[in-house]
Amino acid sequence: MEFESEQSVYEFYNMYGRKMGFSSRKDTFEKNRRTGEITSRIFVCSKEGSRSTDKRDVLTIKPRAKTRTSCGAQIGIKIDRNKNKFYVNHFVEMHNHPFVRQESTHMLPSQRKISVTQAIEVDLAEESGISLKSSYELLGR
Repeated sequence: MEFESEQSVYEFYNMYGRKMGFSSRKDTFEKNRRTGEITSRIFVCSKEGSRSTDKRDVLTIKPRAKTRTSCGAQIGIKIDRNKNKFYVNHFVEMHNHPFVRQESTHMLPSQRKISVTQAIEVDLAEESGISLKSSYELLGR
Protein backbone atom coordinates (compact mmCIF):
# COMPACT_ATOMS: atom_id res chain seq x y z
CA MET A 1 0.00 0.00 0.00
CA GLU A 2 1.12 3.55 -0.66
CA PHE A 3 0.26 6.72 1.26
CA GLU A 4 0.79 10.42 0.65
CA SER A 5 2.08 11.21 4.15
CA GLU A 6 3.05 9.71 7.49
CA GLN A 7 -0.11 11.18 9.04
CA SER A 8 -2.32 9.41 6.50
CA VAL A 9 -0.69 6.07 7.46
CA TYR A 10 -1.35 6.78 11.14
CA GLU A 11 -4.99 7.63 10.42
CA PHE A 12 -5.36 4.43 8.38
CA TYR A 13 -3.80 2.22 11.10
CA ASN A 14 -5.85 3.99 13.76
CA MET A 15 -9.05 3.34 11.79
CA TYR A 16 -7.99 -0.31 11.35
CA GLY A 17 -7.39 -0.49 15.12
CA ARG A 18 -10.83 0.91 15.82
CA LYS A 19 -12.48 -1.75 13.64
CA MET A 20 -10.41 -4.55 15.20
CA GLY A 21 -10.66 -3.29 18.80
CA PHE A 22 -7.20 -2.01 19.77
CA SER A 23 -5.49 1.32 20.24
CA SER A 24 -2.41 2.35 18.26
CA ARG A 25 0.50 4.68 18.87
CA LYS A 26 3.57 6.01 17.10
CA ASP A 27 6.85 4.26 17.91
CA THR A 28 10.33 4.62 16.45
CA PHE A 29 11.28 6.65 13.40
CA GLU A 30 14.32 7.50 11.29
CA LYS A 31 15.12 10.95 9.90
CA ASN A 32 17.28 12.22 7.09
CA ARG A 33 20.20 14.02 8.77
CA ARG A 34 20.43 16.77 6.17
CA THR A 35 16.76 17.59 5.58
CA GLY A 36 15.26 16.45 8.87
CA GLU A 37 12.37 14.68 7.12
CA ILE A 38 11.11 11.35 8.41
CA THR A 39 12.19 8.47 6.16
CA SER A 40 10.67 5.55 8.07
CA ARG A 41 8.31 5.03 11.00
CA ILE A 42 6.75 2.18 12.96
CA PHE A 43 3.22 2.33 14.36
CA VAL A 44 2.46 -0.21 17.08
CA CYS A 45 -0.37 -1.52 19.22
CA SER A 46 -0.62 0.54 22.40
CA LYS A 47 0.05 -2.60 24.46
CA GLU A 48 3.48 -3.09 22.84
CA GLY A 49 6.45 -3.20 25.21
CA SER A 50 6.54 -3.56 28.96
CA ARG A 51 6.49 -1.15 31.86
CA SER A 52 9.68 -0.51 33.76
CA THR A 53 9.88 -1.28 37.48
CA ASP A 54 7.63 0.75 39.76
CA LYS A 55 9.74 3.36 41.54
CA ARG A 56 7.04 4.36 44.00
CA ASP A 57 6.87 3.25 47.63
CA VAL A 58 6.92 -0.52 48.26
CA LEU A 59 3.90 -0.17 50.55
CA THR A 60 1.62 1.14 47.80
CA ILE A 61 -1.92 -0.06 48.47
CA LYS A 62 -3.33 0.28 44.94
CA PRO A 63 -0.60 -0.34 42.35
CA ARG A 64 -1.22 0.77 38.79
CA ALA A 65 -2.81 -1.76 36.47
CA LYS A 66 -0.65 -3.61 33.96
CA THR A 67 -1.32 -1.98 30.58
CA ARG A 68 1.52 -3.41 28.46
CA THR A 69 1.57 -7.04 27.31
CA SER A 70 4.55 -7.03 24.90
CA CYS A 71 2.16 -7.17 21.95
CA GLY A 72 4.04 -7.49 18.67
CA ALA A 73 1.41 -6.06 16.29
CA GLN A 74 2.82 -3.24 14.15
CA ILE A 75 3.01 -1.63 10.75
CA GLY A 76 6.24 -0.22 9.33
CA ILE A 77 6.55 2.35 6.56
CA LYS A 78 9.38 3.76 4.45
CA ILE A 79 9.53 6.59 1.96
CA ASP A 80 9.99 5.90 -1.74
CA ARG A 81 12.20 8.76 -2.95
CA ASN A 82 11.19 8.32 -6.62
CA LYS A 83 7.46 8.69 -5.96
CA ASN A 84 7.80 10.77 -2.78
CA LYS A 85 5.22 8.51 -1.08
CA PHE A 86 5.30 6.22 1.93
CA TYR A 87 4.82 2.50 1.43
CA VAL A 88 4.22 -0.32 3.91
CA ASN A 89 7.38 -2.40 4.20
CA HIS A 90 6.21 -4.78 6.95
CA PHE A 91 3.02 -5.64 8.83
CA VAL A 92 2.54 -7.86 11.89
CA GLU A 93 -1.08 -8.72 12.58
CA MET A 94 -0.82 -11.01 15.64
CA HIS A 95 -1.90 -9.61 19.02
CA ASN A 96 -1.36 -11.38 22.34
CA HIS A 97 -4.30 -9.82 24.17
CA PRO A 98 -8.09 -9.76 23.74
CA PHE A 99 -9.62 -7.00 21.64
CA VAL A 100 -12.07 -4.41 22.98
CA ARG A 101 -15.71 -4.87 22.01
CA GLN A 102 -16.94 -2.75 19.10
CA GLU A 103 -19.24 -0.68 21.35
CA SER A 104 -16.32 0.48 23.54
CA THR A 105 -13.66 1.32 20.95
CA HIS A 106 -14.41 5.05 21.18
CA MET A 107 -12.91 5.00 24.68
CA LEU A 108 -9.46 3.78 23.56
CA PRO A 109 -6.70 6.42 23.89
CA SER A 110 -5.99 6.80 20.18
CA GLN A 111 -9.72 7.02 19.37
CA ARG A 112 -10.66 9.83 21.79
CA LYS A 113 -10.78 12.62 19.26
CA ILE A 114 -13.45 15.16 18.41
CA SER A 115 -13.85 16.65 14.97
CA VAL A 116 -13.27 20.32 14.14
CA THR A 117 -17.01 20.92 13.80
CA GLN A 118 -17.64 19.38 17.20
CA ALA A 119 -14.96 21.61 18.74
CA ILE A 120 -16.56 24.69 17.15
CA GLU A 121 -19.97 23.64 18.50
CA VAL A 122 -18.50 23.26 22.00
CA ASP A 123 -16.89 26.71 21.76
CA LEU A 124 -20.15 28.29 20.57
CA ALA A 125 -22.09 26.59 23.36
CA GLU A 126 -19.58 27.84 25.94
CA GLU A 127 -19.78 31.41 24.60
CA SER A 128 -23.58 31.34 24.78
CA GLY A 129 -23.53 30.24 28.43
CA ILE A 130 -24.31 26.52 28.07
CA SER A 131 -22.22 24.42 30.44
CA LEU A 132 -19.58 22.06 29.05
CA LYS A 133 -21.40 19.02 30.44
CA SER A 134 -24.67 20.02 28.76
CA SER A 135 -22.95 20.66 25.42
CA TYR A 136 -21.29 17.20 25.52
CA GLU A 137 -24.64 15.61 26.30
CA LEU A 138 -26.07 17.46 23.30
CA LEU A 139 -23.23 16.17 21.06
CA GLY A 140 -23.84 12.65 22.34
CA ARG A 141 -27.46 12.75 21.28
